[in-house]
Amino acid sequence: MSGEGFLARTRLVYGAGMLSRLSELARELGFRRTLLVSDPGLLPSGHPARAAVLLREAGVEAALFHDFDHDPDSVMVQRGADVARAFAADSLVALGGGSSLDCAKGLNFLLTNGGRMQDYRGYGKAARPLLPMIAVPTTAGTGSEAQSYALISDAETHEKMAYGDPGAAFRVALLDPELTVSQPRHVTATAGYDALSHAVESYVTVKRSALSAVFAREAFRLLEAHLERVLAEPHDVAARGAMLLGAHLAGLAIEASMLGATHACANPLSARYGTMHGVAIALMLPHVVRWNGMAAGPLYAELLQASGHALADDAAAVLADRLEELAVRAGLPRGLHAAGVAEADLPALAAHAAQQWTGRFNPRPFDAAAAMDLYRAAL
Repeated sequence: MSGEGFLARTRLVYGAGMLSRLSELARELGFRRTLLVSDPGLLPSGHPARAAVLLREAGVEAALFHDFDHDPDSVMVQRGADVARAFAADSLVALGGGSSLDCAKGLNFLLTNGGRMQDYRGYGKAARPLLPMIAVPTTAGTGSEAQSYALISDAETHEKMAYGDPGAAFRVALLDPELTVSQPRHVTATAGYDALSHAVESYVTVKRSALSAVFAREAFRLLEAHLERVLAEPHDVAARGAMLLGAHLAGLAIEASMLGATHACANPLSARYGTMHGVAIALMLPHVVRWNGMAAGPLYAELLQASGHALADDAAAVLADRLEELAVRAGLPRGLHAAGVAEADLPALAAHAAQQWTGRFNPRPFDAAAAMDLYRAAL
């Protein structure tokens, strides 16, 4: 392993009450006219209104864009770019879950470089600089604030597409665990499980490095130890902080080493059935861990050891059992039938999964036949 090529582009500001520093950070970055991108479900919490006040206290004009949903697509992103252009935005603040953060990144491509969202699929397709951005995540989930990629769905095919560029990295990630207390329980559960999957998958990919392993291992330790706690005691700000930091570290691990077969299998479930991403992940992750055991067993043992579990002969099985236990404690559905999947649908799902980019980084070679085996196991 090596850490060659890793670059942390985002400044981290972490701690309870740190939203109050938004005005200071905006001034430091020279913000003047800022589009505040925040999903509509967050409006009742008052967080977007408070952020707008803080920006205006710093002398920054702020406009709000919230016309998108939990799975932003190319049409929604284009709407955001149109709003930003009409407002003459020179900066962006993304406040919310992964949908808000990814939507802000996506509209930044279109605002600064024009064209269609599909033009930027892949990495490094932006010819002109993107606007500076601050991320304020309110869920411990995607870790998008630590990454230079966004996931945006194609409005016609519903396929999730990855768009990345060095300029799409946030200048600052402001992590305030007090903002995550207002999450509904199902959001805490699905986002937290997704973050956990990022730690597990990024730790074993063929692209893993010494640095990505450090990030993923510590992310797993924090997330595995605190997910049940925040579900049982949602007002425990210290536990919320551990989850938020764990999700961020898992995002750094993804940036350095990518993901694997779990996400390759989960994305077709979201595209075809509208299954929430975190639910789709929970349906697949334990089965992928068991299936990967022959290729990644010793690495799974390291994760278990890092979180204080006793070593076992079959680490993949022990880890998979623990992941299933956490999914049950979180109240997440078990079995693909719960997502409306019929056995007759499996060949089409498997063919779609085999085309997913993340599958190529899985530690065990992954193709349509492998996806079929995993879907059958998950039925």
